Amino acid sequence: MAQPQRDWFEKDFYKILGVSSTATEKEITKAYRKLAKENHPDSHPGREDKFKEIAGAYAVLSEADKRKSYDEVRQGGPGSFGGSQNPFGGGGAGGGGDFSDLLGGLFGNRGQRGRPGRAGAAGPRRGDDLETSLSLAFDDAVNGVTTSVTIVGDVACSMCNATGAAPGTTPVVCSNCGGRGVVDSNQGFFSFSQPCATCRGTGMRIEQACPACRGTGSEHKARDVKVRIPAGVEDGQRIRLKQRGGNGANGGPPGDLYVVVRVGSHSMFGRRGKDLTLVLPITFPEAVLGATVNVPTLAGPVAFKIPAGTKSGRTLRIKGKGAAAAGGSGDLLVTVEVAVPNEPSTAEREAIEALRSAQATVNPRAHLGV
Repeated sequence: MAQPQRDWFEKDFYKILGVSSTATEKEITKAYRKLAKENHPDSHPGREDKFKEIAGAYAVLSEADKRKSYDEVRQGGPGSFGGSQNPFGGGGAGGGGDFSDLLGGLFGNRGQRGRPGRAGAAGPRRGDDLETSLSLAFDDAVNGVTTSVTIVGDVACSMCNATGAAPGTTPVVCSNCGGRGVVDSNQGFFSFSQPCATCRGTGMRIEQACPACRGTGSEHKARDVKVRIPAGVEDGQRIRLKQRGGNGANGGPPGDLYVVVRVGSHSMFGRRGKDLTLVLPITFPEAVLGATVNVPTLAGPVAFKIPAGTKSGRTLRIKGKGAAAAGGSGDLLVTVEVAVPNEPSTAEREAIEALRSAQATVNPRAHLGV
């Protein structure tokens, strides 16, 4: 039967894992895996103590014999269990050793005897994602354009082709770990793997470093990246360029590049999604009698009919004259605005006076009671 230790009296392992004292083995494992992912120090630096506490609780509750002993200790207190021998060889719940080995297959690395190894081994690492901005003219955003952006970051060293070794030499297999990148260590109850200190977890050793990158395989410099901007892109939209970001490490793939588009304004047109907007001044006779007028579009002027009796502020639609986009182009939304002359000519004044006389009996405000 497992022997108790101090933490068994001081800590509630069920509470640490967020399960009840009657939880099944499956429920305990599920709770542990969730908490381990959320608190693993490789992904969340600074949570080492929390992770060890979670792993220690699981180490006890996941084994029937230890769980039974723990339950008896918690129910009866220190006097219910003879002796104070610690079968785990160290302090803390669940014993000594590195609890990161308890993660099982969650993190993908393998240690000795087919058991999961520590997740800190420095194998191939994906490069960093980078982000830059690109300013576009209004017309280019609407129609689409192919251009380039300049970014500064790590790229594969051109002298050594990212090997890190000086020209004419190649990296050799690390003799300490045999090319695995990790070395195994037995710590009593636990067996775990850790990154090889000789090759820093790469599995390869560079005998003569490349003078350009000093053995890193990467160099920091500016480079131009070609980017195709699709038609209809909007201000603030992020465009992803796969594997055009930072250089990967230890043979890992590059990261992605995100281009944030900034669209400039236009002297005539506005934008509403894939629709363009335009304010079109018309005369009073055109509004009353109707007319066919020329309306500007990005592709050139088009003839458009203004219906008779059009009120100022009415919005009319010209189909297909908006921004190009997936699923079809948008429309041009034309808002008419009756132009009122500030200083009418003599002829205009006479015509307006004649109209006022003709409408002397017309009260457009009658429905307002005035």
